[in-house]
Amino acid sequence: MLKTLSGRFLFLTIIFVMLAEILIFVPSIARFREDYLLSRLERAQIASLALLADEMIDEELEAELLRNAEVYNVVLRRDEVRQLMLSSPMPAPIDKSFDLRDRMATKLIMDAMARLFNPEPEVIRVIGAPVRDAGLLIEVTIWTKDLRAAMIDYGLNILLLSAVISIFTATLLFVVVRMILVKPIKGVVGYMQSYAAAPEDARRIIQPSAGVVELREAEEALQTLQTELTASLRQKERLAQLGGAVAKVSHDLRNILTSAQLFTDRIEMSEDPTVKRMAPKLVNSITRAVHLCESTLAYGKAEEPAPRLTEVNLSELVEDVLASERLAVGNFDLSLADNVPNGMMVRADSEQLFRVISNLVRNARQAIVTSGNPAEIMVSAEEHAESWSIQIKDTGPGLPPKAKEHLFQPFQGGARKGGTGLGLAISAELIKGHGGMLELLSSDDTGTSFGICLPKGDIAEI
Repeated sequence: MLKTLSGRFLFLTIIFVMLAEILIFVPSIARFREDYLLSRLERAQIASLALLADEMIDEELEAELLRNAEVYNVVLRRDEVRQLMLSSPMPAPIDKSFDLRDRMATKLIMDAMARLFNPEPEVIRVIGAPVRDAGLLIEVTIWTKDLRAAMIDYGLNILLLSAVISIFTATLLFVVVRMILVKPIKGVVGYMQSYAAAPEDARRIIQPSAGVVELREAEEALQTLQTELTASLRQKERLAQLGGAVAKVSHDLRNILTSAQLFTDRIEMSEDPTVKRMAPKLVNSITRAVHLCESTLAYGKAEEPAPRLTEVNLSELVEDVLASERLAVGNFDLSLADNVPNGMMVRADSEQLFRVISNLVRNARQAIVTSGNPAEIMVSAEEHAESWSIQIKDTGPGLPPKAKEHLFQPFQGGARKGGTGLGLAISAELIKGHGGMLELLSSDDTGTSFGICLPKGDIAEI
């Protein structure tokens, strides 16, 4: 029961109501004691009237008057004269005196609590003002045994009534909370469980219906989340199906184009002038098609291994990249240079870093060769306190607007005609796997610059 919201609410309501009643109980007991003593003073005053009417009364009548008033002695002060009106033997000497003319709340509460928690009966003197100004002062002596018994009986009645009120109130609140709060919450939970079983089913999306503002806001937020998630799942499912189909087509097409590429190699050896003129274009087209198929398959596998971080000689790695690219430049007027400090070491996966730098240099080389204008490609590097930075800069034609808009998005960020954009997307993922970042620093008609940032420390060291 205590593990449920309504059960805890019921339990807390009972506790809080009881606490409130206990706070009321203390002044109530004090008030009851005061009324009890005042009533004895009034009875004693009424009993003394018989003596005022007839100064001589017999002992039997005096004892009866005192017994009815529940006091032992009555002293009345009239006209500055203190007079013992009624008296009887007392069971013990007077222990304490209480003046009810001084009705300070704190004093009344302290006296009441002291009497309640003291089980020993005592004879006390009670002083008060006579009713209707029938004198200056009236005193009585009483036995506290009956007073304490009356206070305990009154206190038990209050506690019993408090328990009944608290249980009744808590039960009503329990029922109301279950109707207006717990039941709607269970409905939301039911919708969530139903939706979790089949998130693709739009019929399981919650329809807000709560009357409570906070619950309705929660239902509307859940509805928005479920709607967006369902749409996203549908899109991902379609993309997954499309990706599977593309992978199959690319695989078969690559095999076909590979065979065609073998034939085109033979065609290039033909002595026919027309064939010699057309063969290179055919070879280039087939090569690009094979590369597209291979890139699509590689990206679709998403099986790029985690980087194996070791100490890598960056200057040697960059030199290897530039050496391989110089072979592809041929006689074109393109300068490849580096400004990497000799012997500079970085912490990276050598194979993956080679692929990234090679891809950026190759993209720059292909863009410059396509433009037909002489240019330069420079690879530089710097070491900082917390990272290494590598910059690949060229003086080529710059990136087209569409390429800059979708730079690291596969199949959309191609920087040249016939490109797929997979190279930059894969490169960005590889650098991200190192905990670093690949970004475009600048690109305009004066050239393009890419920056690679590799952190020095591990996450555990940060």
